[in-house]
Amino acid sequence: MNWKLTNKTALVCGSTSGIGKAIAETFAASGARVVLMARNQDKLNSVAASLEGSDHQTVVADFSIPGDAKRALNQWMGQHPEIHFDILVNNTGGPPPGPAHTADAQAYIDAFSAHLINNHDITQLCLPGMKQRGGGRIINVISTSVKIPLPGLGVSNTVRGAVGNWSKTLANELGAFNITVNNILPGATATERLESIITKKAEKTGKSEAIVAEGMKSEIPLNRFAKPEEIAAAAGFLASEAASYISGINIPVDGGRTGNL
Repeated sequence: MNWKLTNKTALVCGSTSGIGKAIAETFAASGARVVLMARNQDKLNSVAASLEGSDHQTVVADFSIPGDAKRALNQWMGQHPEIHFDILVNNTGGPPPGPAHTADAQAYIDAFSAHLINNHDITQLCLPGMKQRGGGRIINVISTSVKIPLPGLGVSNTVRGAVGNWSKTLANELGAFNITVNNILPGATATERLESIITKKAEKTGKSEAIVAEGMKSEIPLNRFAKPEEIAAAAGFLASEAASYISGINIPVDGGRTGNL
């Protein structure tokens, strides 16, 4: 089966660290030209320079500022009219942890804007090129909370569910254009976000971070956290020709933690 991405161009959001960076590295190693999108130009430049291959590009946008991602990408595409995206990875850091019932309304509004609205705006900008080229891949990095809400992540659970249903609706609508839409649901992955969650749990419970981490691992059948590159491997498959008939699904990459199929 062909997992190569030669002659493909991929836009990877949130690609200066964690899962997004690992996906960019996987795509580049498979032969794709990667356009990295995140808020820090220096970090973008550093990641772009480290990728295999050449002609990788960067777009600076802050997903926490409403409309900034749409503005920045639209401007960049106007400056590079010859580039059309074959692959889009919607990915950004999750909302701060905390219970749903104590979160204020603005926290939900901010998360909805940073995730669903930005995903939608970016997707709309990429779709004309995909249609023109006869197909494409849209991959949304969400969370296993799409299947089962996670304790202590009230705002995230809510917004991730909205993104999941948006994705499924898009898959139904875009299949006619040979565009697949799928979701990757990472479990606990060794990233800065997981470190933040562990720290907050330790502060709340009075336990050490090591004990909190071991407790979280004990809930995972494989008894360890994922490495970002393990999540990226799923994205590499979904972006490839080998996944040409897979659309509209959630793929948990969680070591077996999620308690349903």
